[in-house]
Amino acid sequence: MTDWKAKGKAKADSILALIPKEWRLESIPSVEEQRDVTGLYIQQFLSKQEIAITETDAVGIVCKTTAGAWTAVEVAKAFCHRAALAHQLVNCLHEIFFDAAIADAERTDAYFKEHGKPVGPLHGLPVSLKDQFHVKGVETHMGYIGWIGTFQGKKDSGKEKNYESEMVRELRSLGATLYCKTSVPHTLMCGETINNIIGYTSNPTNRHLATGGSSGGEGALIALRGSPVGFGTDIGGSIRIPAAFNGLYGIRPSVGRLPYEGMANSMDGQNSILSVVGPLATTPRSLKLVVQALLTTQPWLHDPLVNELPYRHDAELAITNPLQRTATGLSFAVMRHDGTCTPHPPVARAVDMVVAALRKLGHTVIDWKPTPSHEHLIDLCTKIWSFDGGADCIKDFELSGEDAAPQTLVTSAPQASASEIMAVNIAHREAKKEYMEYWNSTSALTGTGRAVDAVICPVAPFAAARPGGYKHYGYSAFVNVLDYTSVVVPVTRVDKSVDVRVEGFEGVNEVDRETMGTYDPEIYDGAHVSVQLVGRKLQEEKMLGLAQYVGEAMHGAPL
Repeated sequence: MTDWKAKGKAKADSILALIPKEWRLESIPSVEEQRDVTGLYIQQFLSKQEIAITETDAVGIVCKTTAGAWTAVEVAKAFCHRAALAHQLVNCLHEIFFDAAIADAERTDAYFKEHGKPVGPLHGLPVSLKDQFHVKGVETHMGYIGWIGTFQGKKDSGKEKNYESEMVRELRSLGATLYCKTSVPHTLMCGETINNIIGYTSNPTNRHLATGGSSGGEGALIALRGSPVGFGTDIGGSIRIPAAFNGLYGIRPSVGRLPYEGMANSMDGQNSILSVVGPLATTPRSLKLVVQALLTTQPWLHDPLVNELPYRHDAELAITNPLQRTATGLSFAVMRHDGTCTPHPPVARAVDMVVAALRKLGHTVIDWKPTPSHEHLIDLCTKIWSFDGGADCIKDFELSGEDAAPQTLVTSAPQASASEIMAVNIAHREAKKEYMEYWNSTSALTGTGRAVDAVICPVAPFAAARPGGYKHYGYSAFVNVLDYTSVVVPVTRVDKSVDVRVEGFEGVNEVDRETMGTYDPEIYDGAHVSVQLVGRKLQEEKMLGLAQYVGEAMHGAPL
């Protein structure tokens, strides 16, 4: 075994060793024995009280903890147990700090007992974090073997032990309990989650499939109810892809809405398309809870990139309040095909289901035929992601000599010159302007006197990727190019009797043909299928309202 392989295995073993013996599973079933390890399967290892706690959403948990019905400690222990089970089943954790979490929960309970009130709006709420967040006393390796035992690859930086990201500080101040960090693909530039430490993170609902990436560990953990809400990041779809693949709600905010200060990253300093941080959860109201809570901390005072923009209730109520919604009217556009890659049959069906539901509610839905083309937007995206020729990620692989997973999008290439970067930035700005004006032009078609409120479209061409089969990122990455706000809404599941293969498919290019070739109704049967609702820049409250409204339209019960 080479040194880097041994180091990766030792790190993985050290995480498993932190799981209490009574929580360890004797064996893990093969995918043929147990395709879906959510629901009843994982419940068999939990007590009735643990199931009740962990299958309550974030808002329900906070209602219990702030009323004194549940203690922060019992909630923390329940989620630590379920997270430990989740990791053993699908490899979704990078770091475990259960003891520190329980100690924090004890302090939270002591505060409640002494003062008779909660610490804050997230009192006793377990929150999981993608392994880009720095947490004191906890390592951040982001999937790189060369980062183990260092601070972002640098030894003796002075920040190894006590440094924390700005959002971590804010979450603590709000009363949240932090207890684990979740798996990512090394480089972060991948729609699957794979690295040389934890291996591959599988989709817990259908282990034939990917959990998504790069916030894939978050998606898997929350799908297994090992977390009620967690935070990921998104530079090309990395919040929305795992949310969609795992049947969760997730929001990709615009740049400058939530604090990113002090987080680890790949290609740090590439500012043309910035990564953003946002939550994934089981309900849309859980997304609202944590976004609204974070904005009460005034993050713009501590992160120079955050806009001074408190939570705007009116924008949300214009969607969720029936009287306001009726008075203003809503309209949507639908993009069924981006011109480059055809969605699989279940994805196309999910889009049609949402369109039909909204039309039944009396809303206008028009076709989305934007200029510039999405092909042009993705060409700009590829150029921007390649400004440094892969140098940043390659140097981190070279720290250990480890091999890069073949799924990663980073390859060695010549670096762009300053003049080339400037030219791309000009083209980028012009494309955003042209797209903006196209959006404005839809006011003549909607019947509301306004442009469309949101665009309905796939998150990816498939319900979830087959391992090694993620070839087209256009459905998610165009949102990042434009810096729009987007939410993911679960819609249905793959039904092999309905979602049959497309016979005689020809496709528009090789990637289109390869992608459709990965669809097998037998393999995909039962997988979650979701759509995204894309709004304009900095429309987080509106899009959270739409996530609730459309989610309820699809599933009936209040969410």
